Amino acid sequence: MEIGTVCTKLMGRERGRECVVVEKLDKNFVIIDGPGVKRRRCNLRHLSPTGRSVEIKEGAKGEEVKKALEKLGEAS
Repeated sequence: MEIGTVCTKLMGRERGRECVVVEKLDKNFVIIDGPGVKRRRCNLRHLSPTGRSVEIKEGAKGEEVKKALEKLGEAS
């Protein structure tokens, strides 16, 4: 999964919410962030890619992720 990939959480208390991959840790874990989702490490098996992506830098802060998602929503 690449940086900027928009995903839906499949597990946990944030299940069903959209998030963005902001950093790759290894082959099984990434750091996610997004509005309504706490920035945290997440197992790739707990994410479902939506087929959309946003243009962000690795390690982007929460505000940058939020702006990128808003821009994606306007483009749709």
